[in-house]
Amino acid sequence: MRKTSGIIDSLKLIFKYNKDMFTTCLGVIIRIFSNSYLNVFQKVLTSKGEKSSVVNFYTYLGLSVIGVFFINKISFNPNIAFNVLVMGLLGALGNYFIIKALSIGELSTLAPINSYKPIIALIIGIFYLKEIPSLAALIGIIMIIAGTGFVLDSSSMPNKKAILYRVLALIFSGTEAVFIKKVILLSDITSAFFLWAFSGLIFSLFFVLAARSKLKISSFKYQLLLILSVGIMQYATNYVFSKINVSYALALFQLSTLLSVFLGVNIFHETGLIKKLAGALIMTAGACVIILF
Repeated sequence: MRKTSGIIDSLKLIFKYNKDMFTTCLGVIIRIFSNSYLNVFQKVLTSKGEKSSVVNFYTYLGLSVIGVFFINKISFNPNIAFNVLVMGLLGALGNYFIIKALSIGELSTLAPINSYKPIIALIIGIFYLKEIPSLAALIGIIMIIAGTGFVLDSSSMPNKKAILYRVLALIFSGTEAVFIKKVILLSDITSAFFLWAFSGLIFSLFFVLAARSKLKISSFKYQLLLILSVGIMQYATNYVFSKINVSYALALFQLSTLLSVFLGVNIFHETGLIKKLAGALIMTAGACVIILF
């Protein structure tokens, strides 16, 4: 009887492990596609003359409204309040600068720069979340970064301002990821989503006021599509963060670079498709190392 019970318990553990692995991989895939398309909508909006600060504000506003319908109860305390404020500030800054970068640079050439985000999250995560990466995970992260670095090196470089904005965006968003994980640990996935959206809304409003921008949007269709894609992206991100280390997740998310290259070439007629995809094999292999080992 004990032997049978032990077998059943082992099967349950195997099933739970495989289920978690499947849902985590599904979350990564959803995040990859939604992130690539939200960048497209951001670039479309700015190409139509929309202000980066205004696009950023309305994105957070829409997500805050959506979040209200899904949130049940939020346990608020001084510890979570600090993390939420830092998360909101970093998120608003990161989104603002990525929109600014996309307004003046190519999607397919700016996307690979984001591959260095896992390094930032890795360093901060070690000290703030006590997430110690394994040797295999480090190798996987390095492989993905090497692949995207090859893509960037083989492409025409964007202008210096676009690079600066994109680097600032990855620094802020890479650091933000650690605080998102902390808020998830202190609450839950749905609460963290709402707190992320609402805190981002507050700080993005400051940016609008500082820039003295009018809260005017003419491209409602693309703004709504952006809100939807960001919402899907962030919830998928929160789910994956709840399952694996932040640096691992961010490394896997960089596979969206490949899709961004395709979208940039096909939608915005950017050049160098074959050269920009040359690092795909290395990036995919790196992702497999992280997942399997």
